[in-house]
Amino acid sequence: MIELSQWAGEPMMPGEVIVKTGDSGANMADYARERESFTWSEARRALEGLPGGGLNMAHEALVRHARGPRRDHVALRCLGRGDERTDVTFAELDRGSNRFANVLSALGVGPGERVFVLLPRDRELYEVALGTLKNRSVLCPLFAAFGPEPIRQRMEIGGASVLVTTATLYRHKVASLRDRLPALRHVLLAGEGTGDSAADTLDLAPLMEAAADEFLIGPTRPDDMALLHFTSGTTGTPKGAIHVHEAVVSHYVTGRLALDLHPEDVFWCTADPGWVTGTSYGIVSPLVHGVTTIVDEGDFDARRWYATLEHQRVSVWYTAPTALRMLMRAGAALAEEYDLSALRFIASVGEPLNPEVVLWGRDVLGRAIHDNWWQTETGGIMIANYPSMDIRPGSMGRPLPGIEAAVLRRGEGGHVLTGPDGDVQEVEPGQEGELALRPGWPSMFRGYLGNEERYRACFAGGWYLSGDLARRDEDGYFWFIGRGDDVIKSAGHLIGPFEVESALMEHEAVAEVGVIGVPDELLGEAVKAFVTLNAGVAPSEELRLDLLGFARRRLGAAVAPREILFTHDLPHTKSGKIMRRLLKARELGMPEGDTSTLEVPS
Repeated sequence: MIELSQWAGEPMMPGEVIVKTGDSGANMADYARERESFTWSEARRALEGLPGGGLNMAHEALVRHARGPRRDHVALRCLGRGDERTDVTFAELDRGSNRFANVLSALGVGPGERVFVLLPRDRELYEVALGTLKNRSVLCPLFAAFGPEPIRQRMEIGGASVLVTTATLYRHKVASLRDRLPALRHVLLAGEGTGDSAADTLDLAPLMEAAADEFLIGPTRPDDMALLHFTSGTTGTPKGAIHVHEAVVSHYVTGRLALDLHPEDVFWCTADPGWVTGTSYGIVSPLVHGVTTIVDEGDFDARRWYATLEHQRVSVWYTAPTALRMLMRAGAALAEEYDLSALRFIASVGEPLNPEVVLWGRDVLGRAIHDNWWQTETGGIMIANYPSMDIRPGSMGRPLPGIEAAVLRRGEGGHVLTGPDGDVQEVEPGQEGELALRPGWPSMFRGYLGNEERYRACFAGGWYLSGDLARRDEDGYFWFIGRGDDVIKSAGHLIGPFEVESALMEHEAVAEVGVIGVPDELLGEAVKAFVTLNAGVAPSEELRLDLLGFARRRLGAAVAPREILFTHDLPHTKSGKIMRRLLKARELGMPEGDTSTLEVPS
């Protein structure tokens, strides 16, 4: 039963409540006990390991299931853009990925070489990804909606040996770049329409047909490089974060504790595999747990998503706040047309989850939504709201067992303060600072490829510095404030844009909000909000004044926006995040910088 109440403790921020969601059937029934007894070495023993020792991500995600009692269990349920559906068992996926591993081997592509994957969401993507890991090559996923320049940047930084893509994507996005990628030895074209392939490419289908469907994974050390994930590039040159095969231990633990995966679940992670979430939790984690995962080739559409949840009987759903807000905007009446009774757990990631979305999930979907926090660099979920714990809407939750988190004091320049011995200082509960993690978990990134100096700058005083600003309450829940470079300093106050956005989102007329700081002669910076209204709501001076008063009542005069502008086109990245940097550049007439990840309205 889900119930709502206020909670006692530190002074409440506007809208802070508790949603009681205690699930006695959760994998982690007692958070405190699990934290006390948890060790990463014990978690590692839950996995099989390679015969003769070693650890390979694809073996744990696929091979051990394909050769065991779950061999005929559905691993992938692939949904085409129409009504077509294809089920792929663990044994079938194992054979397909074996074929791709043999294709790589026959081409002379060996361990450590980087295989870039630019494919739509379908079966082939999974066979290529897992076959790459079996071959001990490095999987480098790319978002299929990227333009040519971000593709070139990432392949150049990563030293791409192989690119697997479609004929259409190659022709429109890569062919013109080929002479600028001297390390690229092979381009393999998958899917339909490869008959008119360029002379410097190979059709994948005949190579797969000729390849053997058995493959023996070679010796793999836990610290061998497995994945290369790139940051989005919205704030500068992309960074290639290195992850190793040992990361699969984190994928297993977080799938069990944070996502509460059970053997008979049908799991849907809506993130594209071109992003770290879509790899860690769209490919590896659900397969490690032996569950059925939904692979949807279609784009977002509210009716399609609700129909998928109903018809595929999705029980665990991992999605993004932007998508949830879009469903909210479509209205509760639409949700009521569908049977969502199979859903038992909903989690959200990618950006902070507004408190009202948590409550909307409870009221409309029948399940409160559990936010969690992690980054490309952490490789897996670090802080979460767990199914057996109450939710404090707006909070990221509490650290995963095995993870030590802290909030560190920052100086005037925005950097964490270090003492003469390199030590750092934690702030008191309720105070703001930089969110930091104690290194040592298995999925922690092991470097930025080719940029050791940038990697070293991520650590201080024995902590990994996330670059995110946060506070921790008396009960150990962490609250996101904003990125360090997003924070607005107004009249001596540090103001997190997310806090202002969340308050305005509570107004019934508001669909979405982006908040920035603009120069102000008196205050230094003043808070300005760009507001998109719900369908059917017309902008007016009366509404603008109402919103200003609404925010002031909830946030106080020091934090509330001084100015509100109505807009129809907030800039988003292709992964759905509002580009505050671009909002600010446009507002101030500054150069927009890299807009390759900007979503182009259809």
